[in-house]
Amino acid sequence: MGRTVTLFTGQWGDLSLEEICKIASEMGYEGLELATWGHINCHKAATDEAYVKEVKEVLEKYGLTCYALGAHLPGQCVGDLWDPRLDGFAPSHLAGKPDKIREWAIEELKDTARAAKALGCKVVTGFMGSAIWKYWYSFPQTTEAMIEAAYKEQVDLWTPIFDVFDECGIKFALEVHPTEIAFDYYTTERLFKAFNNRATLGINFDPSHLIWQGVNPTIFLQDFIDKVYHVHMKDTFVNLDGRNGILGSHLAFGDMRRGWNFVSLGHGDVDFDKIIRVLNEANYQGPLSVEWEDSGMDRIFGATEACAYVKKIDYKPSSIAFDDALKNE
Repeated sequence: MGRTVTLFTGQWGDLSLEEICKIASEMGYEGLELATWGHINCHKAATDEAYVKEVKEVLEKYGLTCYALGAHLPGQCVGDLWDPRLDGFAPSHLAGKPDKIREWAIEELKDTARAAKALGCKVVTGFMGSAIWKYWYSFPQTTEAMIEAAYKEQVDLWTPIFDVFDECGIKFALEVHPTEIAFDYYTTERLFKAFNNRATLGINFDPSHLIWQGVNPTIFLQDFIDKVYHVHMKDTFVNLDGRNGILGSHLAFGDMRRGWNFVSLGHGDVDFDKIIRVLNEANYQGPLSVEWEDSGMDRIFGATEACAYVKKIDYKPSSIAFDDALKNE
């Protein structure tokens, strides 16, 4: 029996909590990472015991447990530079009001920590946004002072949020990801330094966002393993054919002309065996959460196959050395 295999519900927001619980159970999942924008009302969970009881009863009905809450959309609204796309992440009456969207997002994250505590979770996964993502290519010229100011702004914005997380005994696991203040190895290293390595802030390790950038997911995991509070199981197929590149060419996900695409587990280039070995060596006991994204595959077929795939590859470490039997006392 390996680690608990859970399903992140962010890509299933068109279904009700009861519907996704039923389907996840039928697909073989043992728990859920509930998306805060589709399957859990964090303000109600933070303040209404009866509502929490209802959520738990639905999960129990299908033999599931909630292991984490996913706060990616409100988290993006905390630290991002506003543009019209963020309007879709916040309540509709806040559309076009950047300051109000940020205020809402900050309070939503605080309530998410309280909701996690009420539900018995220990981790909230999510994004933090970035005021400097558009500066990834330094033209027009980008000064070091501009970069440093952006990291300081994240500290200023998130410190009051993390104070509430600490009060609730909850960790925040940032998904290192393009558009975030930490999107690769060195930006992650810099973020932890900016927060003085605050224990509240860690990583939701997702190899799919690293491999297409040219970052080795196994090395990243080894070097940051003490900060890994949650793990996403997600795959990417890199298809650099001489015409395309890693920047995507403004082509939609799933378009085969792209230089890379997210694909169902086992259909891409991520070496999950090495990842399991690093997790075993570190004695990671948290869930393995499938974030299913594949525009070229039916999602029920794919998420069912992905669940079985994770269970197959998640082996326990050996309790003995293979050559012990060769020794004479």
